[in-house]
Amino acid sequence: MSKSPATKSPPKAARASPALTVDGNRLTVLPDGPGRLEALIALIDGAKQSLRLLYYMYLGDKSGNRVRDAIMAAIDRGVEVSLLIDQFGSSSTPDDYFAELPKRGARFCRFNPSYGRRYLLRNHQKLALADAESKTPRVLVGGFNVADDYFGTVDQGAWRDIGLLVEGPAAARLAPYYDKLIDWALKKHSRMRTLRRMVFDYSETKGKLQWQLGGPTAKLSPWGVSTCRDLAQSRDVEMVAAYFAPTWSMLRRIARVGRRGRARLITAAKSDNNATIAAARFTYRRLLRRGVEIYEYRATKLHTKLVVLDDVVHIGSSNLDIRSLYLNMELMLRVDDGEFAQLMRHYFEGELEQSEQITPALQKRRATLLNRIRWALSFFLVTSFDYGVTRRANFGLTGE
Repeated sequence: MSKSPATKSPPKAARASPALTVDGNRLTVLPDGPGRLEALIALIDGAKQSLRLLYYMYLGDKSGNRVRDAIMAAIDRGVEVSLLIDQFGSSSTPDDYFAELPKRGARFCRFNPSYGRRYLLRNHQKLALADAESKTPRVLVGGFNVADDYFGTVDQGAWRDIGLLVEGPAAARLAPYYDKLIDWALKKHSRMRTLRRMVFDYSETKGKLQWQLGGPTAKLSPWGVSTCRDLAQSRDVEMVAAYFAPTWSMLRRIARVGRRGRARLITAAKSDNNATIAAARFTYRRLLRRGVEIYEYRATKLHTKLVVLDDVVHIGSSNLDIRSLYLNMELMLRVDDGEFAQLMRHYFEGELEQSEQITPALQKRRATLLNRIRWALSFFLVTSFDYGVTRRANFGLTGE
């Protein structure tokens, strides 16, 4: 991994362009909700041969209806369509909402490993892949779901998130993994061992663009291993983490960057889950003492997942928490390119303008005995239980 000095600022060329070409692939950053929805509709409308779609949450609201209508139009013009959604994340959307898709010839399935310890497993991945078999494959990835709240604006109080459109040969490499995954989900009594093997078999370790996966692994997921390895070598780190409750070893690596270079972290001040905010605050004292700069995004609810490590960017669906590192099915793209890293660092600087810095003095004022108890309890809940449990236990845990 190449190194960037801690004081390096984004070049003017990166500031002027929302898209860059890396290793023959066009990468377009989509920071705003309405733009992401239009990009998703355009990808579906432009598909000529195949569409593979996967979302954690798919709601039957205005945006969901528009996406569904585009999918059905693609089926009617002869496009081969598959849609996989997570049962837990999309539980409020009834089966009859999607009933027309299989009737028209699409493959449709809910990811629902519902018995035993499998109940805790979520497919948290998000992707829309068009025409993987063609010379112009395209995939849209990121942290956003199909729901109005992910396609609105900051002023509307929608989730702040980010998407990435990848146009080029790297997009096509996701097709074999997707096909294997939906086959696993459609088959009754599929083995967890098979799912774990898929996570490792389809995670890439070479090239400028590497697709890296997370899943129900006993050790760190391939993406977690890659991130920890990059952290160990970095001197300039920027992280935007909507849910921040990583392992102690990862916290130590972040702290070491703070001592030898520059480490900056943006977490959420607003969310749908107060316990996740409080859990992040439990980690602040340790990081601040080692020189890490911490900010909380206050403009709206934060949902972004972005890590910039010197000249490397990790972007996709994975949070910086134990659930994403060890359990959830996650999809991240590792981009090793200095110009793209600087473009994303420029994005990070823009998010700082909407954030409040957590200084040691502010942290000390906040850290009353009651708040410290709340933060510790929240960290335990978030790292030990399902987010559904912590969301239902939203009893003022933030401790402002």
